[in-house]
Amino acid sequence: MKKIPTLLAGLLLAAGLASTDSAASAEARAPIHFGAINWESGALTTEILRLIVEHGYGYPTDTLPGSTVSMEVALARNDLQVVAEEWAGRSPAWVKAEEAGQVFALGDTVKNAEEGWWVPAYVIKGDPTRNLKPLAPGLRSVDDLKRYPEVFNDPEAPGKGRFLNSPSGWTSEIVNSQKLKAYGLDGLYTNFRSGTGAALDAEVESSIRRGKPVLFYYWSPTPLIGRYDLVRLQEPPFDAQAWATLTDPKNPNPRGSQSLPAKLSIGVSKAFKENYPELVAVFEKADLPIDRLNKALAEMNDKRLAPEKAAQAFMRNNPDVWKAWLPAEVATKVAQAL
Repeated sequence: MKKIPTLLAGLLLAAGLASTDSAASAEARAPIHFGAINWESGALTTEILRLIVEHGYGYPTDTLPGSTVSMEVALARNDLQVVAEEWAGRSPAWVKAEEAGQVFALGDTVKNAEEGWWVPAYVIKGDPTRNLKPLAPGLRSVDDLKRYPEVFNDPEAPGKGRFLNSPSGWTSEIVNSQKLKAYGLDGLYTNFRSGTGAALDAEVESSIRRGKPVLFYYWSPTPLIGRYDLVRLQEPPFDAQAWATLTDPKNPNPRGSQSLPAKLSIGVSKAFKENYPELVAVFEKADLPIDRLNKALAEMNDKRLAPEKAAQAFMRNNPDVWKAWLPAEVATKVAQAL
């Protein structure tokens, strides 16, 4: 008779352990949510990090779409855990969440990144090889644009120029819209918002191929900046108080300023930082040399590679870059997976 309760207790214990193991396994399988960034450098960086997280550390991942600001809000709520390319400090949503300790910017992933307003060099200097004459020889700064709206003619608004802004939903779209007002250009130029980053690329590259003048917002690291001879227009030096008026779409009197000096980081939620210290250590070391990154982005663009394929190619071609972030045994696992 004594064997029956002993056997029963053993079965119950086994069932309890199985239940605990099952719960732990289910928790372990919960994916780390990355933001599905829709610009090239961010998409590539996302896939590089996912390869490391999945193959080096065994954590499943997925991606969730959204605009820049919505992803920052989701990060603060831990609905997202990682935004692989965060231009930290640029949006009020990020600043508020960072001050509240809800999000953290890890590392300095791409040195010498920049953003601003650009024109092809041939607009200013001409291009004898293409029989292009200079159309705006005095163009150096954003203030000079007041003299040249007809050069950047908007075909849908005769008499006005066209400025190609970021897609709606990007933090930079708000800043650029405010800059147009601050520089007194909103009455002279159409604030044209491309539907997507790809649409912005297509419009710019089409103009350049045809030798047409085009005024546009852009940033680096990108394949486009490395591919063409472009001139970044001068703006007033960075001023923190002026910058605050540019990031606030409701401010009626924005003041001109160069954009906040770029620092690209990996944005993570508070819960991620607390629960994945080994990944935090990797993200803090992440460093993508801008020349190699631009080359990889150009290849990704030219060959029309999906970001995950481009990430695999980058990691196979640049093992010295990412292995420096990882413990040796983890680097070996990732290399074997590649």
